[in-house]
Amino acid sequence: MKWLVLVHILSAILGVGPVFFSHVLLGPRQSANELRHSIRLFKTLELFPKIGGSLAVLTGLALVFIGDYGRFMQLWIFGSLVLYILIQIIVIGFVAPAAKQLSTWLNDPSNRKADALPPEQQAFWMRANKLFWMASTLGTLLFAFMIMKPVIGG
Repeated sequence: MKWLVLVHILSAILGVGPVFFSHVLLGPRQSANELRHSIRLFKTLELFPKIGGSLAVLTGLALVFIGDYGRFMQLWIFGSLVLYILIQIIVIGFVAPAAKQLSTWLNDPSNRKADALPPEQQAFWMRANKLFWMASTLGTLLFAFMIMKPVIGG
């Protein structure tokens, strides 16, 4: 059981961790050239949430079913699962399409010499950054739930 907890914690850190610095990586004070490089790094970082996050969910479910946590009736277990799902919805459903639009523009050969973004691309960039801040906040709450284990009425 201790090994399962260890794998769960490490995979949660690796899975949610990139969310905490993605808004720094895609920060607002970059030239288009710097942003091209940041987007390439971001694409590499996307592997961590996919693998680590999936492993964290699987090990978390295993812990719930084989441990004495009371299934999904505890606030911290249910809340952690909901927060993780919300983070995934934000990152996969909203940030990824905006980042893809931005990446497509940045990597278009006709835009390679541009050092500034047009307003439409600037809007995609700012939207992705704001959404990462939201995901980071939810990630902080997620880790707080898993560490503090709040319960209702006790």
